[in-house]
Amino acid sequence: MRLTEKITDVCLWIIILLFCGGIIYACCSEPKTQPQQGDGSEYFVTLTDAVPDAILEIRYFSTYNFVGKRIDGYFEPTALLTKQAADSLRAVSDDVKAHGYRLKIYDAYRPQRAVDHFVRWAADIPDTLMKHYFYPDVDKSELFIRDYIAEKSGHTRGSTVDLTLFDMATEKELDMGGTFDWFGHESHPDFGGNPETLEYAENDSITSVQFYNRMVLRSAMLRHGFKPITSEWWHFTLKDEPFPDTYFDFPVKQLGKKS
Repeated sequence: MRLTEKITDVCLWIIILLFCGGIIYACCSEPKTQPQQGDGSEYFVTLTDAVPDAILEIRYFSTYNFVGKRIDGYFEPTALLTKQAADSLRAVSDDVKAHGYRLKIYDAYRPQRAVDHFVRWAADIPDTLMKHYFYPDVDKSELFIRDYIAEKSGHTRGSTVDLTLFDMATEKELDMGGTFDWFGHESHPDFGGNPETLEYAENDSITSVQFYNRMVLRSAMLRHGFKPITSEWWHFTLKDEPFPDTYFDFPVKQLGKKS
């Protein structure tokens, strides 16, 4: 056999071995992205199945949100999370319940079609139906610039939740000194104090009690594996989220139902 033929045979065997090795690796690796078969909902649970004490107020199923309409992809007023995030949120619920609180959920998993709806709305500058309620001090044309609206959301990866605390003694939401989805610096966790030291900074917009209430929620979430963001006191993502690079698009509805 000539030398060139031997080289060709060796190269062919190398290609075959690499191909087979790739198949074995793909079969044995844990799934970190959305599977090719199905929509990915098999990795999720209905939040209230995992956290039965949670109160739901799914704003994007209603018309009381910054758009003023039901958002695309919200078929039912329920909440979904990855199994890992739901388990951690159950630990948060048990924690705060011991102190007289329950979790109130505004949003959890958010399909990509909902995010696309936000993007279309933000580009429609004349539509300011809900400006008075959610962004009175911000020009709508600046929502993209200030990152209030983006083409991708951590919610779509399935391990992010927007929530507050419900006081079982007063039967009201805990006073956080601001509303969910308020577009403004007042929503920042460090507005009115230092979240790291829990030290309040006196100001005209938020009281020491309101700042402390925010920190009660924040501290409980951090204790059980969630991480905050710098712009919204109500927004937390599981640190070890199972799908950090996957953006799902199946609708929000009770799992197991057909569309």
